[in-house]
Amino acid sequence: MQHVTPENLDAVEGVRAYLVSQEKKSLLRFLTCGSVDDGKSTLIGRLLSDTKQIFEDQLATLEQDSRRHGTTGDEMDFALLVDGLEAEREQGITIDVAYRFFATPKRKFIVADTPGHEQYTRNMATGASTCDLAIVLVDARQGVLRQTRRHTVIASLLGIRHIVVAINKIDLVGFDQGVFDRIVADYRAFAGTLGFRTLEAIPISARYGDNVSQRSEQLDWYGGPTLVEHLETVPVDDEAVERPFRLPVQYVNRPNLDFRGFAGTIASGSVSPGDAVVVAKSGRQAKVRRIVAQGGDLDLAVAGQAVTLVLDEEVEVSRGNVLVAPSARPQVADRFSASVVWFDEKVLRPGAGYVLRTATDQASATVDKISHRLNINDFSEEEARELELNEVGDVTITLQSPVAFDAFAENRTTGAFILIDRITNATVGAGMIRQAIRQADNIHWQSLDVGREARATLKHQRPAVLWFTGLSGSGKSTIANLLEKKLHAAGRHTYILDGDNVRHGLNRDLGFTEADRAENIRRVAEVARLMADAGLIVIVSFISPFRSERLLARELMTEGEFIEVFVDTPFEECVRRDPKGLYAKALKGEIDNFTGVDSPYESPENPELRLQTLGRTPEEMVEAVERWLTERDIAQQHYESGGGI
Repeated sequence: MQHVTPENLDAVEGVRAYLVSQEKKSLLRFLTCGSVDDGKSTLIGRLLSDTKQIFEDQLATLEQDSRRHGTTGDEMDFALLVDGLEAEREQGITIDVAYRFFATPKRKFIVADTPGHEQYTRNMATGASTCDLAIVLVDARQGVLRQTRRHTVIASLLGIRHIVVAINKIDLVGFDQGVFDRIVADYRAFAGTLGFRTLEAIPISARYGDNVSQRSEQLDWYGGPTLVEHLETVPVDDEAVERPFRLPVQYVNRPNLDFRGFAGTIASGSVSPGDAVVVAKSGRQAKVRRIVAQGGDLDLAVAGQAVTLVLDEEVEVSRGNVLVAPSARPQVADRFSASVVWFDEKVLRPGAGYVLRTATDQASATVDKISHRLNINDFSEEEARELELNEVGDVTITLQSPVAFDAFAENRTTGAFILIDRITNATVGAGMIRQAIRQADNIHWQSLDVGREARATLKHQRPAVLWFTGLSGSGKSTIANLLEKKLHAAGRHTYILDGDNVRHGLNRDLGFTEADRAENIRRVAEVARLMADAGLIVIVSFISPFRSERLLARELMTEGEFIEVFVDTPFEECVRRDPKGLYAKALKGEIDNFTGVDSPYESPENPELRLQTLGRTPEEMVEAVERWLTERDIAQQHYESGGGI
């Protein structure tokens, strides 16, 4: 063990004093953004260097990397400090979001270096989602570009209220004040209406350090702050603490029978033992008995702190719910309007289904309509039927189950969400909730005395939705019709929903675009759900080409009620049969959006039943369906009698 001397004791005390001083400093989270090659990574590297955050071994490595990958000749390429991926270094671009910490005597900083390329816009939005300030870099030679505007708009939508427009590479235009003034005027002309509280324009050269942390003799015409001076003094909002209390529950902590706490990070407001809180979804109220945190119980917890609340009553709170202030409760709804930034190459169309995920909750979601698209150039609202990659628009979203939320303008944490593709699990969009949409305040779910079990018992059968899917001409309708005849003869209560028949009535207003097809399936799924609720065996015969739509239909039904039947007939055989002559017309270009020809069919991956039709008669396939239903009912009876699965 090392002997304690006055000298090393002083050193220990010095470290402690330093750590205490760091804890007392305010923290500013910011990001760098803008168009490609505007110098974002170079600026962050310069900031790290100027604030003495680079060790000697890192400096030596940087010198070696600059000779190998650098784009600045014999000089050090500071961008390599944050562009760590090999692909980034090879191409000289930023792909992933890189986070770096540095500090000055006045403040601590966490900076996110975000990519400028359009295909990585989702990464920029990710970096912006937790930031208080954005540095939008503009190449002095290029001026304001389309991506400059896009990133500025996204920063505004994501709640950033402080902007620095850094006119970089000012050395390459001879430190010309006229160039600076023209770019600033151009930028303010479009950004001045976006609601930023501060908008500071600073001329810099990130490569040489002019006006980054030290004033430049070349910029004697500029009388404003250096970049670091501005970052040190821009006000850090404490509004989150002043807003109503919100704790999204991330985890129910139950280590033993004597402890039950609700863990999460406080999104806004503050809470103390004895305060009343309400469970947002149920409205149940209780009081806070303890606030448990690392290091012991707290007398006060505020926004940004991760805590576990112990309540004085046993109320039901699960992950996804929110503990809130009784006097200022959030909205709880299953339909709302929102702004969405679209990330996916597959366009967003009305009727499409996704998984919507908030801070801790999630629900199946359908985009009902697109109200308008935002024109990045002039910020006008354009009529739109779809959103393409990187576009921003206002939409209406309906959820399968309600979620608790605030308007994004009031709370960035509880008002934000992402949209996830059901099949690929990829994040395809980020959204900001505007407000709940309720058709009428006097519409409520009506409690009924006769339920689905009672209706099914009266019919002596277990309800089911047999969803036949397959290409046109695969034999769906033939098999479905024959199946209903046999079930009816056996005393079963059934009903067929056939694609062609439904389009004569319920869906007569729909065409065959992807959006109309999605709405076609949504309506049929809702009708099938009601019929199953009535105790019927519903036979649905629809092409239903997209997995996401069939998944949406499945999620509407009670567990085990949806039975996907894939009528598997090869495309060539369907073309040969062509019972309605539709393939012949589609192959000649006389019919647009025909499944299998110029519109895709996504085969089921794990259907309950797969009927391969080649070499088999319709009767044989109907027998296979009947056999499956019988085995299902026997297994259910065995389970209900106590035998287990």
